[in-house]
Amino acid sequence: MPSMRVAQVAEPGGRFEIVERELPQPALGHVRIAVEAAGVCHSDEAFVQSTFPGVRFPLVTGHEVAGRIDALGEGVEGWETGERVEVGWFGGNCGHCLPCREGDFINCRNLQVPGWAYDGGYATHMIAPATALARIPDALSAVEAAPLGCAGVTTFSALRSSGARPGDLVAVLGIGGLGHLGVQYAAKLGFETVAVARGRGKEELALQLGADHYIDSSAGDPAGALQALGGAKVVLATAASADAMSAAFDGLAHRGRLIALGAVGDPLRISPSQLISGARSVHGHPSGTAQDVEDTLAFSALSGVRPMTETVPLSEVNDAFARMLSGAARFRMVLLPEGG
Repeated sequence: MPSMRVAQVAEPGGRFEIVERELPQPALGHVRIAVEAAGVCHSDEAFVQSTFPGVRFPLVTGHEVAGRIDALGEGVEGWETGERVEVGWFGGNCGHCLPCREGDFINCRNLQVPGWAYDGGYATHMIAPATALARIPDALSAVEAAPLGCAGVTTFSALRSSGARPGDLVAVLGIGGLGHLGVQYAAKLGFETVAVARGRGKEELALQLGADHYIDSSAGDPAGALQALGGAKVVLATAASADAMSAAFDGLAHRGRLIALGAVGDPLRISPSQLISGARSVHGHPSGTAQDVEDTLAFSALSGVRPMTETVPLSEVNDAFARMLSGAARFRMVLLPEGG
């Protein structure tokens, strides 16, 4: 009987263990993917800790998955075995809730996130709905493509829907797993790009990634520094810090927008007066649909945007996960199933 290997967690908060399972067959409307690379995202920790409702154990997480279709279920049209595909945070939608009926699929009330709704990509193979697939351009390797299914699409889609135009001042708050991509996308989209981070340690990197300016938020008032540059049309807040977001808000220009991407539970300290002054606003932005992922991959291939990655074999998943949680990764950990 054909088998596959998965990295599973047996109980909430547990460690990953590599086990063999029977190789599954794709059901109606689904495909089986031979995984070539799987990104390790901070959101996976919420699944491992069972922070999200309805997480089932044993758990196989992973929602930044690049590979090839190796089997088609009945009713799948428009896809062929051997095609290179990506599955990101958007792993399918229900089609019948109000957001879906309005065409707002990423806000589906029953969104199927891989590693939550069904087994994800910390494995040699996975099953996914055909509606979750995005095509990977030849110019991108599997390792380069994998993190773009969540970190990439989140930053790219947030920027292209932000209302900012080429030449506008756009600040990226935080230079980490999301921010190092946000700086690249902002520069390639034609924005006057400001990187904001604590300390001078990431200044050289930020400038290499395409930033026109760098602000050390620990050296003074980041909002004042942004205003000295003319005020930001957009602050893309990738740092997982409500305090850092709050401190940057007054750096917005009139009708400027702070877009929160760093998922934290702490409240922002922004008063109604701050919102009213200059008609400024705060927005949240989710990931993106399969088509958004495909657009992100295509733009990245065309423009030269690439994630900075560290690769490890699947067998070393616990080390990779710990490195991601510690913040030591530069900047996305990627598992290689065939190497594990």
